[in-house]
Amino acid sequence: MSITETPKAPEPRPSVATKQRKPSFRPEIQGLRSLAVLMVVTYHVWFGRVSGGVDVFLFISAFLMTLQFLGRHDRKQPFALAKHWLHLFRRLLPAAVTVIVATLAVSALVLPPTRWLDLIAQGWASLSYSENRLLQQQAVDYYANDHSLASPFQHFWSLSIQGQVFILWPLIFALAGWTARRYRLSYRPLLAYIFFAIFLGSLGYSIIFTAINQVQAYFDTGARLWEFALGTLVALILPGLRFRRRTRVIMGWVGVLAMLACGIVLDVQGAFPGIAALWPTVAAAMVIVAGQTESAAGIDRFLSAKPLVKLGDISYALYLWHWPLLVLALAWSGKDHAGWLSGSVIILVALALAYLTTRCIEKPWREWKWPEVRKRRAALAIMLAVAVAAVPLSGWSFQLELERRAVEAQKIANNPGSRVLDPAYTAATPAPDASLLPLAADLTKNWVSLDGPCTEEIAPDSRLLKGSCFEQRPSGEPSKRVLVLGDSHAQQWTGAVKPLAAQKNWLLYSILKGACKATPAGLGGSEDCDAFNADVQKEITRQKPDAIIVVGTAAAPSTPAEALTPGFEEMVSGWLDQGIQVAAVRDNPRFSFNMAECVVREGAEAQGCRPAIGDNFPAASPFDTLDMARLPGLSLVDLTDRICTPTECPAVVGNVYVYLDDNHLSAEYAESMADEFAKRLQTAAGWAV
Repeated sequence: MSITETPKAPEPRPSVATKQRKPSFRPEIQGLRSLAVLMVVTYHVWFGRVSGGVDVFLFISAFLMTLQFLGRHDRKQPFALAKHWLHLFRRLLPAAVTVIVATLAVSALVLPPTRWLDLIAQGWASLSYSENRLLQQQAVDYYANDHSLASPFQHFWSLSIQGQVFILWPLIFALAGWTARRYRLSYRPLLAYIFFAIFLGSLGYSIIFTAINQVQAYFDTGARLWEFALGTLVALILPGLRFRRRTRVIMGWVGVLAMLACGIVLDVQGAFPGIAALWPTVAAAMVIVAGQTESAAGIDRFLSAKPLVKLGDISYALYLWHWPLLVLALAWSGKDHAGWLSGSVIILVALALAYLTTRCIEKPWREWKWPEVRKRRAALAIMLAVAVAAVPLSGWSFQLELERRAVEAQKIANNPGSRVLDPAYTAATPAPDASLLPLAADLTKNWVSLDGPCTEEIAPDSRLLKGSCFEQRPSGEPSKRVLVLGDSHAQQWTGAVKPLAAQKNWLLYSILKGACKATPAGLGGSEDCDAFNADVQKEITRQKPDAIIVVGTAAAPSTPAEALTPGFEEMVSGWLDQGIQVAAVRDNPRFSFNMAECVVREGAEAQGCRPAIGDNFPAASPFDTLDMARLPGLSLVDLTDRICTPTECPAVVGNVYVYLDDNHLSAEYAESMADEFAKRLQTAAGWAV
């Protein structure tokens, strides 16, 4: 049962709003759904917060789905899983596909190419009901999380969880039905035990996961199952609940007021889906249990009002439309939030599109009888709907791949990168119409990566470090084991080290943590970082790599401020005492604006994309303050003159994007510095480059 379908319940009480509906229609649930979608839309558009309305949606969808399955069982109808799934997704997909295709079309005009690759990936994830999993991956990926703006498909996370539950729940009901028949058990009590166990298990998991990693838990299906289980339990026990009318009137009002207050009182985005999410779901349960009170003072009279019932009919489409409209409108206007006027326009347009989508696409498709005759026809109808979105997604990806291949074929001649800053550079001038590398669409993904996770020989013992170790292994016996250590600014320099490692037969490996500079214990700036660095130091003592490469300074955005990383001398001295060679790389200039998007928006030659070096980076390096006599074996590598000219720091050098955002070098540009990196590293005694 989707959030678009008509809510049903056994033995309904009469209501004026049911005259044009089926006898089992419960208008107050339709009104409750309208309130939930209004909470979601208004909080997103005007307050930039999460309301808890989505949790109400999840609860209601399970409640309605359970009533449907119980009705089938009571009527002794065969439980045809394949037919049920085909019918369900045939009804859900048309509106979703319509929004996906329209969003892709507008995004191609409004969003910069730097966001296209992520947009395509999220389009596929939304179409396949896996958007929540993609967002989970990005939530734990520091680089993606730090440099990506909101996707117009982000709201598909909840629909993806619903889709996954719409597959799981029927399986549970079917298995319970078989078990009840096989062992002569009562069907409803068996279901109650099963879903109570799911409720407790999922709620406990959700509380623990939210406490450990709330950002990732927010999109986790397992951490949300208890909300569906609660809706199912309410549907199971509802026939046995008997409350006096006055009690039900109070319950209804308390439930609605609590639901509306949820987003105001609680930090929904920061605390959900743990125990705090019981607030809106229990509030919704109170409204449903209150039912139709037949009282002039009952909340059901308000919820059954015709405008709310009508709004409930288009609530699914309204949810689909409101978020991409908001994101794309903000991207087009250059604002970071909607005002009261612009927000009102966004909501009105979303309402109009939701009505048209429901009336002209969803309703005719739902009433189309041909696919209902046979399962094969229903499957064909689903495939047709999927193809409507899959074709533009595939075509866009193919177009980018063709462009990527064409540029790569001319890379040597047209994209020298940092080499043009070498005074001895004499190669031919690139073609005047040469494309930049990487493609703008690939910029956000242009991170340096090694071949794969660390193998047993160098894999850390520490559980904290296991997922942070990656390696590039030579074909034969390694001549040297070289460790790259630190945060994302250390990672970017592996682009310059990788070719050297392959040439010299090094075993190159990295242990990295986003936003966590390599420092002595206690100087990392956070408990997580300090714990990480403490374990790193233990691993270095245990494994004793031949050499360590680390970033030794930290620049500040758009100012000449730069300093040694905290505890640098103490940390390096300890490694040198263990006989480990160390190369410290000077940080690159950082900026307060996205250098890559500046080029996309204004062009590489625009003055704003070529900031003066003196205003953004000091002439004197913090390395100059070091007493090198006390640090024998330390190599200092400063490649500022291969990033900036004597007067400015261009966003594009040698037809290559220098930056992929406001402070990280692109992998393409770092690779172009490999030869110069090797030359400067060779100046240190013992490196044998």
